Amino acid sequence: MSTERAVEDGIEEAAETVGSVWPIHSFVTANPLSGFEDESFAEAVPRAADRLGGRGYPSTETFRAALDDGRIDRKLLDAELSKRGYESDPETLLERMEAGEAGRDSTTDAAGCQAAAETECSDVERADRVLTKWLSAFLDEGQADWSMPNRKDGFYDAFRSVAAHDDRIPEGVATDLPASPTAAIESVLEPCPERQWSVVFEAQFAALPGWAGLIKRRVDEGGAWQSAHPVTLEGYVAVRLALLDAFDVDVADVSDADDAGPTAADELADAFLSAWEASYRGELVDRVAAESEARAETDDESADERPAAQLVFCIDTRSEIIRRHVEATGNYETHGYAGFFGVPMEYRGYGSEVSVDACPPIVDAQHRVSEVPTDDDARAVRDRWADLRDAAAEVIETLKSNPATAFSFVEGAGSGYGVALAARTLVPGRVSDLLDATAGSVPDDHEFCEPGVHRHERSEEGLPVGLTHEERVEYAATAFELMGWETFGRLVVFTGHASETANNPYGSSLDCGACAGNPGGPNARALAAICNDPEVKDGLRERGHDAPDDTAFLAAEHNTTTDEIELYDGDVPDSHADDLARLRANLETARETATAERTPEGSVGVEETERRAGDWAETRPEWGLAGNAGFVVGPRELTSGLDLDGRAFLHSYDWTTDADGDALEAILAGPMVVTQWINAQYYFSTVDNAAYGSGSKVTHNPVGNVGVYQGNGGDLMTGLPLQSVMAAADEPYHQPLRLSTVVHAPVDRVTEILADNEAVAGLLDNDWLSLTVVDPTRNHRAFHYEAELEWTPLSASERAEPPAEMSTAPAAADD
Repeated sequence: MSTERAVEDGIEEAAETVGSVWPIHSFVTANPLSGFEDESFAEAVPRAADRLGGRGYPSTETFRAALDDGRIDRKLLDAELSKRGYESDPETLLERMEAGEAGRDSTTDAAGCQAAAETECSDVERADRVLTKWLSAFLDEGQADWSMPNRKDGFYDAFRSVAAHDDRIPEGVATDLPASPTAAIESVLEPCPERQWSVVFEAQFAALPGWAGLIKRRVDEGGAWQSAHPVTLEGYVAVRLALLDAFDVDVADVSDADDAGPTAADELADAFLSAWEASYRGELVDRVAAESEARAETDDESADERPAAQLVFCIDTRSEIIRRHVEATGNYETHGYAGFFGVPMEYRGYGSEVSVDACPPIVDAQHRVSEVPTDDDARAVRDRWADLRDAAAEVIETLKSNPATAFSFVEGAGSGYGVALAARTLVPGRVSDLLDATAGSVPDDHEFCEPGVHRHERSEEGLPVGLTHEERVEYAATAFELMGWETFGRLVVFTGHASETANNPYGSSLDCGACAGNPGGPNARALAAICNDPEVKDGLRERGHDAPDDTAFLAAEHNTTTDEIELYDGDVPDSHADDLARLRANLETARETATAERTPEGSVGVEETERRAGDWAETRPEWGLAGNAGFVVGPRELTSGLDLDGRAFLHSYDWTTDADGDALEAILAGPMVVTQWINAQYYFSTVDNAAYGSGSKVTHNPVGNVGVYQGNGGDLMTGLPLQSVMAAADEPYHQPLRLSTVVHAPVDRVTEILADNEAVAGLLDNDWLSLTVVDPTRNHRAFHYEAELEWTPLSASERAEPPAEMSTAPAAADD
């Protein structure tokens, strides 16, 4: 193997050390330890700690609080401790765990002090300050007014061109850099044995996991920014090694993370974590199993009653709350489905300059869908407002950024800005109402456009435009097959979701994860348009989905901050006017009761959530998916009577309509993997927010429209903000548990699926999530997955009363 090939292969392998990082304008929640998922969780955590510096388990204080308030069942904890050979009482073991954590921290501190004394740490920091300055300039996605020179030539060549003009870079670097990055790497590593190169490469990625993860994602996915301004992993490593060498840092002085292993404190923490998860999972499984048995024994005459409307929500945990409240208002069914609604598309809104991937990161977009205007008058109004807005914004931005006008602009406009700032701070609700009233006169896309799903054109460059007839039928049929759908109401509402916040760089983290951190309304509109096509309805009938002629499909968008559900009903016939009016009124009632559940006692739920949405000083407009812990795959009837406290992802599925198991396989290989990503991001952002999260929003500094710094430079922060997971500095709001999946299906069918899906089975074998099957063909008994396709039957214990967060939901009101 040539030296150049050895460098390229070594870097590609080392890049697995860090997880991919998406730009903040399209934030994707993903496991920051995804590169370690081929190892067991217990082995991966210390290895990642050695490389990335973050802890992998909740703190002793967190475990103690969970034990004291009953979230950890003491019998289950005793069993987990005994399995590992510990017989002391939990309180004593917590003290021992705490001592182990303190010892580890003091060792780290001592090492840090020694490094600082030898000044090498400061040399590394100086090198990284230079590197991250130029990375932020090169990787900028539209925020900077002045662009880095020569970006079109790629990062390595662009850096070579500016290095001679940067007085923070030691002399000689610019002239000594070879023409190719691999040659530069070989030059720096010449004194280092080739067998050690992989460890050196890993250290370069682990040193700046934020920037390295962003580069890794751009390289993997390509896209417009990568095409215009290419960056390579070799280019990043070459520049960092060259800078470290210039600052006299010994790049070969790195430890091998393979030497890191679990400590006694880690083993104890793993026992406490496993017991906590088993406590939550046991309650959830018991309830699902009981409902499965009760459903089989009860002849429910209402099951054949046609619902007034069926609403399909994203499987997002926030949907669980609003679904309960919608169902309580009348004869409504709700279903759970991945929030991109099965349409893997690249979407461009009307007037938008860029397209976004509106599908999960594990799915490649297959179609380009743009908004097609259908109302010329509304389009003209929209265009006039857009022209005025863009012109005003351009003038203001020019005045603010131009050195010749900036000071005079501030003097002239300062008083006006002061009044506006005071109003937004003191009366955010009124300002929000005023902005909403102004925006109300400007038509939204859905009011004068339709998604271009029916136009199909092959493109020489990029994705095909629109969808073929066969593709439209396939996406519609797949949706109903995965959900086990057999009955159609007069209204079928595909309900996407989005958040509403002000002054929040992390706003996209609250949007739809299945749409890659974008609003889900466009996907809902795409599927509704597909299903309303008469030819598609004919195709659905051939697939066994006979929607009556009076079934109208429409889209909606659930505002997860305020729980408002906006119906996109422009194509619904007049014959359904009464149905729509009734549904709209009931959705408003559901909003009132859902927000009352989510807000402090004594506040008016709707008013409080609207204040949060419009308050630019609000660091926590909503909790997002904090608290997520479970994923239930089965009929809605299994959970419709339960209050799951917004902690469970819910995917509709009926094993009796899935004879070959294809639908369940798609759910386990798709949505379950995505929910595990989300769960892992929340878990690690909670257990170590400094390493795997992004710290406090108060000190965030957005950079390049791609991420945030803490302070004025350094590495990009990669995870969720402190305010998204913590109630206070030392009090987690999110309970850091790995995902517990519960599937209602024959266990043999699940075994066959796992046998055919090595990647999914690997996640389970390595304890990155758990899986329990409630088998309706085996007397509704539960089977817990252990490893290597082996299951443990769970005893038919007495059904305990549900805990507070899993209480029985109120019965539905009369229609």
